[in-house]
Amino acid sequence: MTVHGVPLLSPETPPMMLRSLLLTASAALALGACQEGASTEPTASTAVAAAPASRDAAIATVKTETRKFRDWLVVCDNGNACSAFGPAPDGQGGWVRVSLGAGPDARPAVSAGFWGDQEEGGAGPFTLTIDGRAFPAAQAIDPSNDQAYAGMIEGDALPVVDALASGRRLTLSQGTESTPISLSGAAAALLWIDERQGRLSTTTALVRRGSKPASTVPAAPALPVVRPAPAVAQTNLPKPVLSAAFEARADVKQCRADTVQSPNFQTAVTVDRLSADQELWGVPCSSGAYNYSMRYFLTGPNGAGPQALSFPTSRTPDDEVVDSEYDPGSRTLRGFNKGRGIGDCGIDSLWVWTGRAFVLAAESEMRECWGVPSDQWPTTWRSR
Repeated sequence: MTVHGVPLLSPETPPMMLRSLLLTASAALALGACQEGASTEPTASTAVAAAPASRDAAIATVKTETRKFRDWLVVCDNGNACSAFGPAPDGQGGWVRVSLGAGPDARPAVSAGFWGDQEEGGAGPFTLTIDGRAFPAAQAIDPSNDQAYAGMIEGDALPVVDALASGRRLTLSQGTESTPISLSGAAAALLWIDERQGRLSTTTALVRRGSKPASTVPAAPALPVVRPAPAVAQTNLPKPVLSAAFEARADVKQCRADTVQSPNFQTAVTVDRLSADQELWGVPCSSGAYNYSMRYFLTGPNGAGPQALSFPTSRTPDDEVVDSEYDPGSRTLRGFNKGRGIGDCGIDSLWVWTGRAFVLAAESEMRECWGVPSDQWPTTWRSR
């Protein structure tokens, strides 16, 4: 499987088998890097790819960028908000995240989590221990999952950031359950955030702190403006049956051929009204163990004159949307492309119908299968 052209090769496995799965199925994707001897592969993408040059969105000028520093992954979005992640060794399903927004007033946040077995002694406080120094964390992330331990540092997180940057050993623990987290690359990852956000030698820097006042840090860049078109009534819609004009298209024929083994899914055509004379048709195109994809078409009334839609992303546009759902009330189409069945990696995208096109409004992506819940994935695109 690929996500925006990036391979995410992991099998679908029930959560109860997660501890052993994470030991064997870490998706170590090749990402760009520079310091600390990491491999180099350019992964930056221009903001223009995510917002068409029209009145629908103001184009941001900051690139979405992903870097790898030894074991650590860093992602910065089009608003220059950055997140750095450190993993447990050998894909054991543990992670720590340092996030920092852009601008002089931003302050870092630290969260962490790992997978364990509540029945084996998971009762007790969640703690990050760095070189023997314990930092208790509030249990505030994914509390409903009885296999996941997670926490977030409350208050000032800078002491934890300092310890991560200079530390040699990090352990996450809750009760008698624990897992180590690699700090190899942590300092370089955090230093790159300082450089990207213009924090070097300022009082707000994560690593290279100095005497320059916070006021010298550049302001956060303006985000694209995305406004949904007014909602329209969904009454008297045509039956979701493809017309001859649809069936004659080469792309639809390919979708039909790719879904012939899933007859129930093959007939799950969708139709929604976008305006008095425009409709949105969804054609089932492929299905697998935990993902399915749809191709979408803009048509006239009753599916007339179908035109294939392409959806902008922070990278290259997508012709198909994975695990998608259109909400006519909010005028949004969401896609959630899981990198593997447990959904701890992949891409979560949201597009808005503006009356002229579907414009990317939000996107988050976790390119490593480290057990990170989707609400902790780094953002790659934001709008306002």
